[in-house]
Amino acid sequence: MGKFVVKETKSGFRFNLKAGNGEVIATSETYSSESACKNGIKSVQTNCVAAVEDQTVAGFEKLKNPKFEVYQDKAGEFRFRLKAKNGEIIATGEGYKAKKSCLNGIESIRKNAPDAEIVKE
Repeated sequence: MGKFVVKETKSGFRFNLKAGNGEVIATSETYSSESACKNGIKSVQTNCVAAVEDQTVAGFEKLKNPKFEVYQDKAGEFRFRLKAKNGEIIATGEGYKAKKSCLNGIESIRKNAPDAEIVKE
């Protein structure tokens, strides 16, 4: 079972969503307060069932928010970002060499986020 790990940084609070095996599958932006960070977690839990917009294919269909956007970064790696209904990016993934691995990361969020416990480090 996954968990959201809330961590205080020099500039605020961030969370990582970790899968049952401890791997980080999504990371948040930096929030100004712990309560704002926890609201971000709730938003991920609510929006993690969103459809995937694959921006790596020509002529991709633009979807409404909430959505996962899959794209390639400058290094050619596949990444995703989860956008809430208001268009804000609420979680991002690491770079993956293969698109299938990136899509597996999204599936892991869908599986782990809804019931994940919240712990503070």
